[in-house]
Amino acid sequence: MCGFCGFTGKIDQRGKVINEMMDKIVHRGPDSSGSYVSKEVCLGFRRLSIIDLSEGDQPIYNETGDIAIVFNGEIYNYKEIRKTLEDKHTFKTNSDTEVLVHLYEEKGEDMLNDLRGMFAFVIYDGRDGSLFGARDFFGIKPFYYGEFEGHLLFGSEIKSFLPHPCFKKEVNKVALENYLTFQYSVLDETFFKGVYKLRPGHYLKYKDNKLEIKRYFDPMFEPKDGLLQDAIKNVEDVMQNSIKAHKISDVEVGSFLSSGVDSSYVAATFNGDKTFTVGFDYDNYNEISYATALSEKVGIANYNKTITTEEYWNAISKVQYHMDEPLADPSAIALYFVANLASQYVKVALSGEGADEFFGGYNIYKEPMDTAVMRIFPKPIRKLLAKAVSLIPFHFKGKSFLIRASQSVEEKFIGNAKMFEKAEREAILKDPSGNYDYKEITKPYYDKVKGLDDVTKMQFIDLNLWLVGDILLKADKMSMANSLEVRVPFLDKEVFKVASKIQSDYRVNRQATKYVFRMAAKEHVPDETAVKKKLGFPVPIRIWLKDDKYYNIVKEAFTSKAAEEFFHTDKLVHYLDNHKKGKEDNSRKIWTIYMFLLWHKEFFEN
Repeated sequence: MCGFCGFTGKIDQRGKVINEMMDKIVHRGPDSSGSYVSKEVCLGFRRLSIIDLSEGDQPIYNETGDIAIVFNGEIYNYKEIRKTLEDKHTFKTNSDTEVLVHLYEEKGEDMLNDLRGMFAFVIYDGRDGSLFGARDFFGIKPFYYGEFEGHLLFGSEIKSFLPHPCFKKEVNKVALENYLTFQYSVLDETFFKGVYKLRPGHYLKYKDNKLEIKRYFDPMFEPKDGLLQDAIKNVEDVMQNSIKAHKISDVEVGSFLSSGVDSSYVAATFNGDKTFTVGFDYDNYNEISYATALSEKVGIANYNKTITTEEYWNAISKVQYHMDEPLADPSAIALYFVANLASQYVKVALSGEGADEFFGGYNIYKEPMDTAVMRIFPKPIRKLLAKAVSLIPFHFKGKSFLIRASQSVEEKFIGNAKMFEKAEREAILKDPSGNYDYKEITKPYYDKVKGLDDVTKMQFIDLNLWLVGDILLKADKMSMANSLEVRVPFLDKEVFKVASKIQSDYRVNRQATKYVFRMAAKEHVPDETAVKKKLGFPVPIRIWLKDDKYYNIVKEAFTSKAAEEFFHTDKLVHYLDNHKKGKEDNSRKIWTIYMFLLWHKEFFEN
């Protein structure tokens, strides 16, 4: 696990600039550094040593030295690939990185189909002066790029672009408008104007100042009817295979552990010695007792930490800096602490991200069943009823249900978080576009799954948007902020081959979400853990924002000059006051705005 950066084109003091860019991401790789500097391109690298500790420093070259690579991630089947290349190539290291170089020589961009793992890399081909870069199948590893004054900049983190003399910082207000709805940066263009995310399953080629981007992997759900016991066995077999593959390492591997079935399954089966858990000193916000009990049951040590309120609030600004873009998910800060705890004992930790998107784990996926009773009425009647109840100025039990039951999944579902509605967003923004519609973002994905059931449609939206923009962003950035490699055995293309074919009612039914996976998990974890309702990573921001101390901290941000640049600050304070008085639970909306303002302070004010 490492970090890379680089640029094309001629500038003064090229070596100094690439070194300064590398210094910005030293947390991703404190063990060593390396660079390649030529007139055409500069590559920079920071290393966290995991495989081939003595010889795996980057950049790594082919035998003739005219092809160079910088690579972030792990290729879990690199030993098998290496065997197919040894007759044609001489290997100088035992690293997975060198396998990529020689595989590129043999297959070019077709090499990507052979890989199993998580990765983002750039290969410079000195034979024709081209760059080839790629991001893994599901977006586990980040890849940013942008063209500035004829130079292509690229890297694992946006902050590495800051020292480049051609990079100009400017807030992307279109990204802000989308963020207020989704709670994360959902567009390809980031919060920094001109800086883009390479989408998962895509590669780029850059030659003669021309940039080309193509998709090489497009995960699709193709549910097929079958026997439940066969589905359970297939899930168990592929997960055990994936966990074994994800253990490949020359250093010790640990595991994150919460009270949920995903991390519990991994922790109970990975054959390691250490698990790591954090919680808060509030009832219903602490999973440490669950984690310690499971760890004792399976015979491994659990290391845990109770995060104090003060510790959490002191870390928020640092977290927003490491995130590169605003993220309004409060659990990101908690993830920072569990990564920090784990990094004191191991260099690698397994985690449970991806299980919900693959197997249908989110509680919201039950809504199509819950609202089915309303679909006996014709849609015009449901719409009329919803319009009538929406005009009632106060909240009552069933109001939200009637409104949502009148809508199709395409009309209402954008993923696991939906913060501000259009009218709310336009009321607080000083410069709203007026014509923004979140369905413009979700429609291309819904178009791909026409004809499939609503649960599968929802999973597909989350797989392509929520998973990438929220779940994997915080997993990578919070772990690497602590120089820790996090591996996600659920997010394996072999696992997806199995998960994508599971029929809908084996994924989500009246009994449970993630049903078939829970049945497989019962072989390894207690029944109460296997069937436990999904909790997420609970954080008590609702309580904190009613406390005078933290209310005033947020109010100061809401009335700052920066806030006045983007928002009607009186409307922000109104949200805050109503929450403190208990009139409304505005905690998530307040948090969304506050995280943006802290991010802005880190990158544009400090």
